[in-house]
Amino acid sequence: MHLKPKFTEPRFVVVMAFATSLFMFWGIAITMADVLNKHFQLVLGLSKSQSTFVQFAVFGAYAVMGIPAGLFMKRFGYKNGVLLGLALFSGGAFLFVPAALTSSFAFFGLALFIVGCGCSTLETVAHPFVASLGDQRSSDQRVNFAQSFNAVGAMLGPYIGGQFLFRNQVEGSTDLTSVKLLYVAIGTVIALVAVSFSFVKVPATVDPHVAVNEEAVNVDVAPGKKLANHRHFVWAVAAQFFNVAAQAGTWGFFINYVHEKMGFSDATASNYMILFMGMMLAGRFAGTFLMRLIAPNKLLAAFAIGNILMCLIVAQDLGWPSFVALLMINFFFSIMFPTIFSLGIKNLGQRTQQASSFISMGVVGGAFFPFIMGQIANHDIAAAYYLPIVCYVVIFLFGYRFYKVRH
Repeated sequence: MHLKPKFTEPRFVVVMAFATSLFMFWGIAITMADVLNKHFQLVLGLSKSQSTFVQFAVFGAYAVMGIPAGLFMKRFGYKNGVLLGLALFSGGAFLFVPAALTSSFAFFGLALFIVGCGCSTLETVAHPFVASLGDQRSSDQRVNFAQSFNAVGAMLGPYIGGQFLFRNQVEGSTDLTSVKLLYVAIGTVIALVAVSFSFVKVPATVDPHVAVNEEAVNVDVAPGKKLANHRHFVWAVAAQFFNVAAQAGTWGFFINYVHEKMGFSDATASNYMILFMGMMLAGRFAGTFLMRLIAPNKLLAAFAIGNILMCLIVAQDLGWPSFVALLMINFFFSIMFPTIFSLGIKNLGQRTQQASSFISMGVVGGAFFPFIMGQIANHDIAAAYYLPIVCYVVIFLFGYRFYKVRH
């Protein structure tokens, strides 16, 4: 008789709490970039396609930092990897001060790139870190649970950004003081978290004296294979690339869609973005529960089909039905990132950290896709939502067939 695997163990509770908070912090950073996208259109006079450089700077950092972060983590451990990520995050946030003083969009791009490097490092470290804090058979549940707090951060990002950037926005104003104050506050909070985490003791995640069960422990089931020959890993990288591409495009133009198609002000649209991220939070908790009943890969495939249908409805520009479908995209998107990640690193043993680097690099899809959507959005924001359908087809194929670990 097989005992049901525990969610985690008592000795990991404190570390799990800290690791889970990391998911919230980069959630704030990513969705605040979406608010910045619209703010820079207003303050710096940028077009939709030009302002997507915000997403390019943040997500492009993942292509640069993914492998170095994985190598650093493998050499110095999970804890030091977290501290490096927090240091980069905080440092990039403080660079918003000189960027605002010079009113330079290029300088803002550099600051956002360094923030992105911090987020990339945290994502590369946090996913395998959380997955390792207990039985591998329950790793999908742990990662989805932690990602639920990423959704909390994703809700806080547009709320905080909207309060700072749109609440007192004067039409035609080029003042960047609010941006400067916002990121000084963020940098300070992240620095304090880094100092606190430096005092936390991280228990050993694998006990070498316990008998190995390859289903419970992340054991390399095919040590003779090169990492690139593990099909489930390669497909996870591709699925993550298209997943974040769809996410960045959908999130980056949400405020534009609500403003142009629904007729709401930018401030009201940023408030609706909180509801939009709330749908992701609901999806994460629902997904964590459903994974007790439905295999993670099957749930992933089903949610991909859901988003194909939602994108089709959004693109029709049907008013409120399309707007509701736009909100539902985030519900179905909810489990995709963590589930792709956890499925992609299964049974890779000592190569888990390296695999995590490459899957994190897949996030670079978010750097390029908004540019393509932006070109179409300049003419019709609704029609731009046809493009993510391609991404969800790839995710469906991974969840339906190509997730399997082969010996």
